[in-house]
Amino acid sequence: MNRVLLGIFCFFSFVLSAQDAPSTYKKRVLEATEIDVLFSYYNQDGIHAAVSGGDGTEELTDVTSSLIVRMPLNEDDVLTVDVGISAYTSASSSNVNPLDGDPSRPVSPYIASSGASRNDVLAHLTPSYQHSSDDRNTIWGVKGYISSEYDYFSLGFGGSYTRMFNEKNTEVSASAQVFLDTWNPQYPIELRGGFFDDRITGNGTYAPVFSNFENKNRNSYSLSLNFSQILGKRVQGSLFMDLVSQNGLLSTPFQRVYFGDRNDFFIDEFQLADDVERLPDTRVKIPVGGRLNIFVSDMFVLRSYYRFYSDDWGVNSHTASLEVPIIVSRAFTIYPMYRFYTQTAADYFFEKEVAVSTLNYYTSDYDLSGFDAHQYGMGIRYKDIFTTAKIFSYGLKSLDLRLNQYDRSDGLSSFIVTFGASFVAD
Repeated sequence: MNRVLLGIFCFFSFVLSAQDAPSTYKKRVLEATEIDVLFSYYNQDGIHAAVSGGDGTEELTDVTSSLIVRMPLNEDDVLTVDVGISAYTSASSSNVNPLDGDPSRPVSPYIASSGASRNDVLAHLTPSYQHSSDDRNTIWGVKGYISSEYDYFSLGFGGSYTRMFNEKNTEVSASAQVFLDTWNPQYPIELRGGFFDDRITGNGTYAPVFSNFENKNRNSYSLSLNFSQILGKRVQGSLFMDLVSQNGLLSTPFQRVYFGDRNDFFIDEFQLADDVERLPDTRVKIPVGGRLNIFVSDMFVLRSYYRFYSDDWGVNSHTASLEVPIIVSRAFTIYPMYRFYTQTAADYFFEKEVAVSTLNYYTSDYDLSGFDAHQYGMGIRYKDIFTTAKIFSYGLKSLDLRLNQYDRSDGLSSFIVTFGASFVAD
């Protein structure tokens, strides 16, 4: 941790030392400090929890808050600091240890344990620095990232470069990011050393096929390319492509798997694991897609999006969405949206008790199954270009409220509310 803090200190020292005093007046890239306050509430439920081998409650509630501060360092440079915290309560993850709850209640994959694994908190910090050229046609930036939760630590860094041509009608950008992550593996309770419970029932002796993961690191490398073009007075389009490579521990250590060629063992209604998810230690992902925005009138805008995704685990997916901002007045905009998603199953996905113990790779995580999904939403935005409302020395710039419902063909359903407020210094 001390090395991380030292790295962040050096990052800010470099940013501050890189500034040059201007010799002539230039319009600032960012006129004044801006602050965004973001909040979201997320709730889901389903019947295919990966923690209990694809059979069990997926109930989860997550509350996230973030503070983003953008500060102009001079005419050309902007420093952004994004800090946030996310706290969740999960009936699913509580069943990493289903035995630490109320002893008077039956042990079941559909009943949440009240133990420590039911709750978790994730905190993140993302500082970034952006520099614009004198003619504002070139922008480059660097960023860092650090996050931590009870079983996972992530450290990342990256950079970006943007070039604009043709009187800013054409834009080409590239960015790269690296994430160096470390697991603190939390295995299902019955697979930990020394486990014994005299309530186990089944034919024979419970002897799972299990060994601890030796590699606890996960590294991710991504390269993103984007091309944007103004096609006319009312049409703007863009194309993008990403290349993502991952290696290391790509399995989730607490997700159970049940084999079809092994005897079943239970404590009450809860089936004990035969093993945990085992996936290859490399993965390559390639998404490509585009956006097309059409300004139909002064009142309506059509924002369309499409993405095709493919990876070497056998997952192929299509995403399409449409958002229609409706300008009700100078201050208010509403924007209904719809998103459709479909994917094929990974080569290593098996429903409960379909995989066999002789396989090298297997998972019962329904996120890697084949499914369709629909998302419906509505948002409303209030914008005050004069920032007439004040909080201390900051004027209210905008307010955003969104509500989205998500339904998946495997039974997972979720609802999310997001709220954001933007302020600018006087």
